[in-house]
Amino acid sequence: MTSHERVMAALNFEQPDRVPTGPWAFWSEFAEAWREQTGSEESLDDHLLEDVWIAVGDETPWPSLAGDVGADGEYVIQRDGWGQVKRTRAGGAFFRQVETAYGERAQLRYGEFESPTLESRYERIDAIIEERKQRYCVFAKVGGPFIRTGFMRGEAEWLMDLGGDPQMAAEMVMRTAEHITQIGLEELRRWDLYDTGVWVYDDMAATKGPMFSPSTAEAVLAPAWAHMVDSFREAGAAKVILHSDGNIGPLLDLFLDLGFDGINPVEYHVGLNPLELRERYGDRLALLGGLDNALILPRGDRAQVREHVLEVLRAGTEGGLVLATHSVGPDISVQTMEYVRELMLEYGRYPMQWA
Repeated sequence: MTSHERVMAALNFEQPDRVPTGPWAFWSEFAEAWREQTGSEESLDDHLLEDVWIAVGDETPWPSLAGDVGADGEYVIQRDGWGQVKRTRAGGAFFRQVETAYGERAQLRYGEFESPTLESRYERIDAIIEERKQRYCVFAKVGGPFIRTGFMRGEAEWLMDLGGDPQMAAEMVMRTAEHITQIGLEELRRWDLYDTGVWVYDDMAATKGPMFSPSTAEAVLAPAWAHMVDSFREAGAAKVILHSDGNIGPLLDLFLDLGFDGINPVEYHVGLNPLELRERYGDRLALLGGLDNALILPRGDRAQVREHVLEVLRAGTEGGLVLATHSVGPDISVQTMEYVRELMLEYGRYPMQWA
């Protein structure tokens, strides 16, 4: 089977030839260690059986504004396309937000959003999309209305708006949703990804649960999510997948009601146990992820890794599983990932008669 056939069969709760995998999101440090320790010239994606690739354009509201604003000694001051002005130490990974796109009473500083059909938003992917579609099961990607509104409003201010002024928050989040929906529709059209669909990346949760209450999710955020899912469905997208780190368990019933087909990365260490989710939701919810990159894989104990991988695979005995983890960083050894590969090849083939 091709990666496209394999992934879509799994998402339709059919049994492909083997459990599909990805996206693994390998850190560069892990990739370098793997290359040095194995000496292999094979593609890391090919070696670890990656089937999924995510295509994303420039969804920012004001791409023309992105660039350097100035300098302050050893610090660089930049504005991104979300209207954030950030102060960063030269070469550093962290920043301090100096200014956001929204001013008082949620007034936009930079005017209306720039057109979602700008060629510059998509040209990087345009150049490689056909080659990627030959190799992978490719999905379009957009951000979600919760996290992207936070980029423009500022995280603390945005969370206070959700609790203190839900009407204003609802207006802001719908404005965001309408814009990124148009980006997603353009990605589907120009890259012809209707037969796979769209991933909505909307990080909204920590280890213990979402950053807002279920009632806030339903009253303020659900109309924005519904607008996106309904628009992609009406355009012909086969699947709409929700990505969020953290424990989104308290919101899963809502997400299913809104029409999401699956979730990623299904973080095991926060309590999202794939077997328990399968028992609860059956074939209503596809699981894309499931492996624990926080405790079990970094620990590297082979007995624990084996038990864990087989437990997650059992959640996909009838399909509905794309095996992966949130990311693969340098705290996970090359030997551990090689063992995960061995287990996938031995036990991840259909029919899973061992399970």
